Amino acid sequence: MRTLRRAVLLAVPALCALASCGIPTTGVVQAGGPASGVVPTIRVYFVADDTLVAVPRRTVAPVDVESAVEVLLEGPTEAERVKRMTTLLSLPGLLPTAVPAAPATDGAVPVPQEVRTADLVKVTVTDDRVSIELTAAMGDVVGLAADQLICTALGAQRVADPGSEPLPVTVTGPRGRRIEGTGTSCSDG
Repeated sequence: MRTLRRAVLLAVPALCALASCGIPTTGVVQAGGPASGVVPTIRVYFVADDTLVAVPRRTVAPVDVESAVEVLLEGPTEAERVKRMTTLLSLPGLLPTAVPAAPATDGAVPVPQEVRTADLVKVTVTDDRVSIELTAAMGDVVGLAADQLICTALGAQRVADPGSEPLPVTVTGPRGRRIEGTGTSCSDG
């Protein structure tokens, strides 16, 4: 009995010392935004040495074909251009570049307007197909330029709906020329 009492008397101060180890209490510490999980990564396709190259890009937007095409239309970054990557899409001053507004007739100074993706392409996803319609500002695309759009759209579909078969993609130029693709020319990186 005496041994048990002695053990208890020694254990209580030891537990108190451990419980109050000298760290002062603090309030809530702000350390940035809340955890947000995995940041989605899409692949956009540029051209290097006459070959399609898949380039991973992180995006904050929900991944869908339209947002992937928007990222593609931004063109390669400076680091990618140093690696000799380019785009064959004829973009009127890569997004988001300001273009002059129509001249004001009342003497006011016009404010430049941003080129929006909707000014260049229209992306439509149906149950059986993805359609990318180009405006006159983009012009017609053929060959690797069309493949850039097709492969980027197919890659976005794989990220948005993993496990399902991607839909075929049709790119239609402003003069009605259609190019259909299923991704046979797309590389994985």
